[in-house]
Amino acid sequence: MNSKWIRSTAAAAALALVLAGCGAKTNGNAASPDSAEGKLKVVATFYPMAEFSRQVGGNLVDVAALVPVGTEPHDWEPSAKDMSKISDADVFVYNGIVEEWAERALDSAGSAKRVAVEASSGIELLEGVEEEGHEGHDHEGDSAEESHGHPVDPHVWLSPALAMKEVRNIEAAFSQADPEHAEQYKQNADAYASKLQDLDEQFKSQLSDVKRKDFITSHAAFAYLAKEYGLKQVPISGLSPEQEPSPEQMAQVVKFVKDNNVRTIFFETLADSKIADTIAAETGAGTDVLNPLEGLTQEETAAQEDYISIMEKNLAALKKALNE
Repeated sequence: MNSKWIRSTAAAAALALVLAGCGAKTNGNAASPDSAEGKLKVVATFYPMAEFSRQVGGNLVDVAALVPVGTEPHDWEPSAKDMSKISDADVFVYNGIVEEWAERALDSAGSAKRVAVEASSGIELLEGVEEEGHEGHDHEGDSAEESHGHPVDPHVWLSPALAMKEVRNIEAAFSQADPEHAEQYKQNADAYASKLQDLDEQFKSQLSDVKRKDFITSHAAFAYLAKEYGLKQVPISGLSPEQEPSPEQMAQVVKFVKDNNVRTIFFETLADSKIADTIAAETGAGTDVLNPLEGLTQEETAAQEDYISIMEKNLAALKKALNE
């Protein structure tokens, strides 16, 4: 039996006891701000969803992120306390696919007043990389409908152009939950979308004439970014950084690095870098960070880094590696 299912079921049962004791607030209508400060109570799953929500909501919302700082979200599961937060939210924001538990949580933590928004809704999703071998490299442009049972790639937020679409979905949810402030949410979303548009233009201009188009990543998080800017990711492992590459995968990547004179192996901040380090040592390549922005580290939080500042660092790292 799936351990994730067991943990989610246990959390749902615990939540039922909590709600039986205190009662769930429902009114059958769209939510209205009811937190202590009169702000819209927003619960977002992990960092990009929380950041986009804060940018759209501004001082009208109180955003709580479920996945803690420094935690990789792919295998995270909500506790009974987290489920209670979801139940009590005015708006619940999730990306989709990353949070395998989200739909079950929404069913278990039922609330007639809550607006739930899957931020990736309406975005054409890509097929993920095969877990065994690298057959998926040839399918990075396929839509989810063409995936033939293969895993679907959730990492849409790593394309600034698609991040804009997620921001608009969140704006619509906030306006539904709090129509009185719909114009302010639109103004906030417009302002942030303008910054994302500028970021998109930076990526287009700086990556248009790089010497090479392929880059090696720890896990397959960058297909949307690669597709948007005419690049090709060559991932060491699959959609989750927890997946361990097989010896065959490792051998394929080592061969690719040597055959194509790749000089940089990218690793990420919230996952162990040992595999990237191993390939770098075997091939004589260096390593650098390419951040999938699945969460911030404690250091990044303390330095007040955010989505745009980290994506600018990603751009600089890509530009350097692709011109080596």
